[in-house]
Amino acid sequence: MSTPEDRYTVISADCHAGADLLDYKPYLAAEHHDAFDAWAATYVNPYEDLLADTADRNWNSARRLAELEADGIVAEVVFPNTIPPFFPSASLMAPAPTRAEFEQRWAGLRAHNRWLADFCADAPGRRAGVAQILLNDVDEAVREVRRTKEAGLTGGVLLPGTPPGSGLPELHSEVYDPLWAVCAELEVPVNHHGGSASPPLGDEPAARAVFMVETTWFSHRALWHLMFGGAFRRHPGLRLVLTEQGSGWIPGVLGMLDYYHGRLVAAASRAATAESKFGAGLAASMGASPGSVWRESCYVGASFMRPHEVPLRHRIGLDKIMWGSDYPHDEGTHPYSREALRLAYAGLPPDEIAQMLGTNAARVYGFDLTRLAPTAARVGPTHGELSEPLEKIPPDATSPAFARGGSVRVW
Repeated sequence: MSTPEDRYTVISADCHAGADLLDYKPYLAAEHHDAFDAWAATYVNPYEDLLADTADRNWNSARRLAELEADGIVAEVVFPNTIPPFFPSASLMAPAPTRAEFEQRWAGLRAHNRWLADFCADAPGRRAGVAQILLNDVDEAVREVRRTKEAGLTGGVLLPGTPPGSGLPELHSEVYDPLWAVCAELEVPVNHHGGSASPPLGDEPAARAVFMVETTWFSHRALWHLMFGGAFRRHPGLRLVLTEQGSGWIPGVLGMLDYYHGRLVAAASRAATAESKFGAGLAASMGASPGSVWRESCYVGASFMRPHEVPLRHRIGLDKIMWGSDYPHDEGTHPYSREALRLAYAGLPPDEIAQMLGTNAARVYGFDLTRLAPTAARVGPTHGELSEPLEKIPPDATSPAFARGGSVRVW
C-alpha cells in the first residue's frame, strides 16, 4: 500500500534535443567538412527558440538534468529539435529535397544520430535517443537503424511523414517492409511525432491556422496506413508510438477504423457490388481488426495530457499511455510539470498514475526502473502531491495543458 510520501518515477516520453549548429561538424565524415563550412557560414536559423538565451537547453547536459529534476522528471525519450547539417529547417518539417541533396542530408542525420548517442551516454540510463532516418532509400534506412541500435540509442527510430506532394510512396506501401522488418527484429520502436507529415501550406494567416487544425490529423494517418497496409500482420513484433498528437481522438478513430474494416471485409465476401472492390484482399493482407492491432502493437506519447483526455484512459488503454513534458518547447509543461500532473491526474488511483508516468515508457523504451529509483526517490513528485487538485493555473504557464476552459478541470 502506498503512502503520501511515496514518489512516482516520471519518464517524459516526449522531450527534444540537438547539437548547437557548429558542434555537428566533428560528427560528420571528413568528406563533408568543406561543404558543411560553406553551408553553416550562410545559414540563418528560422526558429526563435533556437536563437534565444535558453537554446542551450537542447545540448547543455548539466542544465537539462537539473531542470528536468526540478520538474520531477528522472528520464526522457529524446526526439530531435535543432537543425541537422544541410537541412533548411528542422528535419521534421523540411520538404523532400531533390535527389542531389539526399546524400548530404543523410550525412546530416547520421551526424545528429552520432551526437545523440554521445549525449545519451552522458546521462547513463536516463535518456532514450530517437534516431533519424529518411525514407527515400529504404536500404540505407535499414542500415542506419542497425547502426544506431548498436550505438546505444534506445528510443527507436523517428518515422518521417509522407505528405501529399512528397514524391514518396505512402506509408501503407510494402516498399517499406524491410524497415518494418528490422525494427521488429531489433525491437526498435517506430515513433511518429506530430508535425512531421503535413504538406506545405504557405505562410498566410489562414495557412498557419489551417496547419494548426490539420497537422495532427496528417500525423494520425500513419496509424491507419500501417494497419490497413498489413505491416503489423507481416511483422508481429512491430511497435508504433504516436507522439504529441493528443490522445483523446484514439477511441473514436479506432471505432471508425473497426467500422470500415468490418464493412469492407464483409462487402468483399458478397457478390459483386459497388463497394465490394474496396474490401478485396483486405482481410488477407491486414489480418486482425484495427482495434486488435492497437491493443497488441501501438502506444501513445501523450504529451502534456489534458484533463478532458484522462477519462478516456481505459478506452485508450492504461498500458498504452506515456505522458510527456515536451521539454524544452514553449508548449511543454516545464517548469510547471508538477502542476500539469495535478491538473490532469488528481484523484486517480496511484497505480494508474504510475503506469502513465513511467511504467509504460520503461517497458516500451527499455528504461531500468530499479536504476532510476534512487533519483526518483529524491526528485519525483509524491503520491500526496499529485493527489491534490490544482486550484490555480500558473499565470505564466504556456503549455496547452493549462488551456483555460469552463474550469481548471476542463479544456
